[in-house]
Amino acid sequence: MSQYSTRRDVRSASHAGSWYTDDESTLNNELSGWLAAVDGTEDPYPIQGCKAVIAPHAGYSYSGPAAAWAYKSIDTTNIKRVFILGPSHHKYIEGCALSPYKDYETPIGNLPLDLETIKELRETNRFEVLGHGDDEAEHSLEMHLPYVRKVFQGKDISIVPIVVGAITQSVEASYGALLAPYLSREDTFCVVSSDFCHWGTRFQYTYYYPEPSPTDTPAVKLNRSITPNKDHPIHESIRQLDHEAMVILTVPPSSAATAHIEFAKYLAKTKNTICGRHPIGVLLGALASLEQDQGIQPRIKWVRYEQSSPCVSVKDSSVSYASAWIKF
Repeated sequence: MSQYSTRRDVRSASHAGSWYTDDESTLNNELSGWLAAVDGTEDPYPIQGCKAVIAPHAGYSYSGPAAAWAYKSIDTTNIKRVFILGPSHHKYIEGCALSPYKDYETPIGNLPLDLETIKELRETNRFEVLGHGDDEAEHSLEMHLPYVRKVFQGKDISIVPIVVGAITQSVEASYGALLAPYLSREDTFCVVSSDFCHWGTRFQYTYYYPEPSPTDTPAVKLNRSITPNKDHPIHESIRQLDHEAMVILTVPPSSAATAHIEFAKYLAKTKNTICGRHPIGVLLGALASLEQDQGIQPRIKWVRYEQSSPCVSVKDSSVSYASAWIKF
């Protein structure tokens, strides 16, 4: 095989050395440390029957510790295939897109793609295929690869990376229904990549609750002339906003189908900048399909919430990170 074809078959760890370390030993030790620091969970880890996680995808110095709360929950027994769903930050995609590569590189070991499953998905004519440059530019999937490689260390697994475009709730549901038969398999797991609120003028989002919950006081958009209530800091409002979504996305008491509908309403109302809202929607669509067709009763539990920094002024900015596990 020529050097050119080899390079075209393997996606490089393009964000290593900037978003996270490219040193194998250092990265392995960081991941081990963050996983070891997960302690005092309400449910004993790993979660028996865990089928999916939702976890953040920022630089590891920001979100690596929060992501560990999702990854440590994974019961790796019998898992052979891992779907990874992430949002598109660089390319407009009308539906969902697959990778052109055969392997994904990480500093702690490569991850082969499940080419048979990817072929099946391509044959549905519902997926486009990313260009090599677009695949390498996207960070939402790559930031999960070292964690996947770490927690499945020594396991013979392959991955199915899917970049999810800006799609409607009904289209999310249709892709979820398409992926549901795979998720129902005992050997299949799903990682959903999402940060939560991106707050600040640099994100063009300054949504603010002037009063703590519960309140009838409407939200406002902060600017130079509209300032926060000194008794309710911006970072507390952001927490309130994000937890509103997390409550909706907690199953039970609602079903996945209901959570999907209510999450779409919440997003329409608040415009919260949850960048992985569409991958989350596809997962909810898959769970809703399995609720209807197989009578499953999924459980979604949020186990960690952090912010990159506490905003107190409209000049500040932050990104929120939340982790959850899903079982059925």
